[in-house]
Amino acid sequence: MQAFEYASPATLPEAIALLGAKWGEADILAGGTDLLALLKDYLCTPKRVVNIKGIKELGGIAKTAAGVRIGALATLDELLASADLKAYPALLAAARGVASPQSRNRGTAGGDLCQRPRCWYFRAGFGLLPQYEGKDLAVDGDNRYHSIFGDGPARFVSASSLGPTLVALGARITVAGPKGNRTVAADRFFVAPKTAAQREIAIQPNEIVTEVLVPAAGRNATYEVRQKEALDWPLATASVVLRMKGSSVAGARIVLGHVAPTPWVAAQAEKFLAGKSLTADVAEQAGQAAVADARPLSGNAYKVQLAKVAVKRALLAAAGVKA
Repeated sequence: MQAFEYASPATLPEAIALLGAKWGEADILAGGTDLLALLKDYLCTPKRVVNIKGIKELGGIAKTAAGVRIGALATLDELLASADLKAYPALLAAARGVASPQSRNRGTAGGDLCQRPRCWYFRAGFGLLPQYEGKDLAVDGDNRYHSIFGDGPARFVSASSLGPTLVALGARITVAGPKGNRTVAADRFFVAPKTAAQREIAIQPNEIVTEVLVPAAGRNATYEVRQKEALDWPLATASVVLRMKGSSVAGARIVLGHVAPTPWVAAQAEKFLAGKSLTADVAEQAGQAAVADARPLSGNAYKVQLAKVAVKRALLAAAGVKA
């Protein structure tokens, strides 16, 4: 990796002051599960790495009047062990889906939200919108793991394990920078870049994610479809939150993961469920509605079926209905 200056501030203001005004000048080190790989592959070559692990205010998980606060430095293992998160099985399932014990032990909630895409063209140095000899590599090349939603030009899939669930739960993400704190709704935190200069998250180079606030939620569940149980990213996921009125669905939030550059809100499926009793047949129809707008590429049409199944099974799990 390229040589860099290393800083380990003790306070948040000190950390912010050490960051750069432009992407690439400085990078943040938390758990390091993604950054170290990026450094080794020369995909990021910062002049300075800012270690934030010693900033105590960024850690912890605690119940508040507004919900549950998750510090950016809380590890995935800490999420799984927290009594305050027992009411959020969707979030716990997403954290548990990171199958490597080492990654759960070191990886942080904030790091999961900010990790870079796993697109093999990006990881090979071709950028977020990979081009070669005038061709769009994600469209014309091997795209079996790329997006099935959205009009491009971004075709990678969001790598965040927690992102789809946090969007479904209506979470809010706090970001600190030189001008103070600001709050970003989870569904606006992830961005599908339109140019190669843009990032895939809605923060500035000199800002740090400090915490996530998860409000109280109704019945919720996450279902992931994987190729293998070992450490790997899912092929498709669905996170759902249900607000029930008796046996009928008064409202639903359905968010797909690993099928688009951002967590993908299945608005048609949400609308379809309103006022219905949740049965296996209704859940299957909701799954079909969720993928009605899918636009698979040449090698990933199989993801349409996987996403449909993920929605059905997440709905049934949230409602406590057997398939």
